[in-house]
Amino acid sequence: MHTRRQFLKGMAASAGVATVPSFLLGSGIVKAQEATTTSSPELGRWRFSGAHWGAFRARVVADRVVEIKPFEFDKNPTPILDGTLDVIYSASRVRYPMVRLDWYRKRQHSDRSQRGDNRFIRVSWDEALDLLYEELERIQKDYGPWALHIANVGWRSVGQVHSCGNHMLRGVGMHGNGVGTAGDYSTGAGQMIMPYILGSTEVYSQGTSWDIILQETDTIILWANDPIKNLQVGWNTETHEAFAYLEKLKDKVAAGEIKVISIDPVKSKTQNYLGSDQLYVNPMTDVALMLAIAHTLFTEELYDREFIDTYAMGFDDFTPYLMGKTIDMVEKTPEWAAEICGVAADDIRELARLMAAGRTQLMLGWAIQRQQHGEQPYWMGAILASMLGQIGLPGGGISYSHHYSSVGVNSSGASMPGSFPLNLDTGRTPKHNNNDYKGYSSVIPVARVVDALLEPGKKINFNGTEVTLPPYKMAVFSGSNQWHRHQDRNRMKRAYLELETVLSVDYNWTATCRFADIVLPACTPYERNDLDAYGSYSNRGVIAMHKLVDPLYHSRSDFDIWRNFARRMNRDIEYSRNMDEMQWVRFLYEECRAENARKDIPMPPFEEFWETGYVLFPEGPNWVRHADFREDPEVNALGTPSGYIEIFSRRIASYGYDDCPGHPIWMEKAERSHGGPGSDKYPLWLQSVHPDTRLHSQTCESETRRAVYTVQGREPIYMGPEDAMMRGLKSGDLVRVFNDRGQLLAGLVVSPNFPKGVVRIQEGAWYGPTGPEIGALDTYGDPNTVTLDVGTSQLAQGPSANTCLVEVEFFRGEAPAVTSFGGPIEVDIDGNPIQPVPDDEEEEEVQAS
Repeated sequence: MHTRRQFLKGMAASAGVATVPSFLLGSGIVKAQEATTTSSPELGRWRFSGAHWGAFRARVVADRVVEIKPFEFDKNPTPILDGTLDVIYSASRVRYPMVRLDWYRKRQHSDRSQRGDNRFIRVSWDEALDLLYEELERIQKDYGPWALHIANVGWRSVGQVHSCGNHMLRGVGMHGNGVGTAGDYSTGAGQMIMPYILGSTEVYSQGTSWDIILQETDTIILWANDPIKNLQVGWNTETHEAFAYLEKLKDKVAAGEIKVISIDPVKSKTQNYLGSDQLYVNPMTDVALMLAIAHTLFTEELYDREFIDTYAMGFDDFTPYLMGKTIDMVEKTPEWAAEICGVAADDIRELARLMAAGRTQLMLGWAIQRQQHGEQPYWMGAILASMLGQIGLPGGGISYSHHYSSVGVNSSGASMPGSFPLNLDTGRTPKHNNNDYKGYSSVIPVARVVDALLEPGKKINFNGTEVTLPPYKMAVFSGSNQWHRHQDRNRMKRAYLELETVLSVDYNWTATCRFADIVLPACTPYERNDLDAYGSYSNRGVIAMHKLVDPLYHSRSDFDIWRNFARRMNRDIEYSRNMDEMQWVRFLYEECRAENARKDIPMPPFEEFWETGYVLFPEGPNWVRHADFREDPEVNALGTPSGYIEIFSRRIASYGYDDCPGHPIWMEKAERSHGGPGSDKYPLWLQSVHPDTRLHSQTCESETRRAVYTVQGREPIYMGPEDAMMRGLKSGDLVRVFNDRGQLLAGLVVSPNFPKGVVRIQEGAWYGPTGPEIGALDTYGDPNTVTLDVGTSQLAQGPSANTCLVEVEFFRGEAPAVTSFGGPIEVDIDGNPIQPVPDDEEEEEVQAS
């Protein structure tokens, strides 16, 4: 008899789908793939759904999803969609509630060094929720709100009703208060510094329309920015509309109508696609290059003094540093910068003159601010744009978001659906309404949560305030893989020895589950009904997320999990507002429909929408970022303290931070390749950029996707030919990547896109250590095994993952098996392994229950 896995693998193999963006393929391939989706009669029924990587139709036969087909509106679907079946039917699914063996025996007195050994006891849902409730009771009664860490919600899955973070915060919030977090791991430095400089976070702001850029821009500077790689995913269900504009940009580059320069140590996917120029810069030295460009603009009088006098503050406080009259007393000439950044002085001057000669659009990526002093390049970029005087002009100025969620695609102006409420209803309070944090802070920077465990009570500076780190005793994670996104795995292991209890709610057995004490199985987004915004910035439409199959195994929706938790307090009706799942879907849709009716944007009745699967809105008008500010800087003042662009910030200067003074400066890193600190011992700079193959760690569980990019079953590490030859390595080798913080295995890919001294492991690879002990070898290739866990500065306290040096060597000996995937080791109360139930028998058990 075939097992379910054999059945699904066979079905997946027979369901070829055209999911590679058409503009990256030859026409013959597209036609062949299109033919495979239309050539034979179909059984079953088609349903509609969506994901961060696109909307799709799913064919369901005999209660099995057997085929995924991109939504026909999406002209450039991503290959990530190929992993959707594996998301549902993954061997790594969390199948039923589990409790770590020693925690089950001893609760808060357990041997915490056993966390990560992956031994768990299966319990019923009632017992699991009772254990969670009892533990939250203990934390609130024995300690108080400072001992409970919440707000660990990550990227979540799409869907407005079943937003996992909202459900966790509402459910836990009904019980008691806790410690929240500020900032995120994606843009920790940028979102904190930019409100002082341009008046908003900028990183999550809509940018100038691509249509205008294509019409008006002479030069586009892609500064550490790789849109083609990153635009495959979006915060809501992604439309991929931006790819059509990149195709047009490619034609304009070929025709010589627009010049695109990629400033990056690596030849990016976007640069290779566009056929554009690359300006190599030594890793993490962008600020030195920017200062030299500013020096050229200033000394050659190529800057726009009138714009600066009208729209900016503090230029005259900045230029003395530029000219070597303050701080380090070194003039920031191109010759000075060339020694640091590796760009010839004459090339720096030529670049500055080119930028000043015509309409220039600066586009900065996010990776450049995920380094020590990551605030500085973002601030300096704004100064360069100000000196060019083109902020607010069509096709000019600066953007920090054009690589994200199809920013630059015109917004329809339509309202999008709201979401399930995360806060308590008006007039309601937690069961334990204790606000005594014992002098500890109730909100801490998200990237400093490990510091709180290792240095409890320490006072740190953060964005103009003083934060006292709380030694929390319990942490709650919902739809968030903390053991992916945080830096320095071995430091995390030391910190977790201080935690009494860890809860993880997820549908995959990630490392966060492996290092938890209680694990609750959420269902995937394809096993419940929902709706979502189609297009995070374009507001292109609203899509239905039909339940494709019933929740597998013993998994439940986040709605059901936390509603049942609230029942322990007799607050389940309050929790759900006495509405079930489909009533919430209808309610959010009708709210959206009424709001759009007030805008004269019609939407069909709910039944028609649900049957069709989507409603689309027309594209809105072109738009220029900061145009209103340029038109009238007093009426349309920025959100900065002065209302103007702040080249020098008196507010920041008043904080007295030596690592983030009142204007941008060049600062050396704790470790830097190409002759920088630490490069004599570890000469290779490790990039851990957003992956080209998945969304962070989402779909890493997919065997279909991993088969495309892994090497010897491991995450790839990319290295240039010169570094490979020096180490006697070749593509396909299994290598050990290491530094003083940790070690991991990876599969080598030698690529001409990488220069000497630069290697890359894409973040999101699932951590799979050989054991729970500190220093254990990671078997799969998680770059955060070796990254540095320090704040970007006292201002933002963001993550500094890209400040990281390593060495790479050929791995000798017998390679350990990859431990990242699959489920826990199920044991009985005595610790004896229990034989896992075969898939088909497990399904019969679930149906019977």
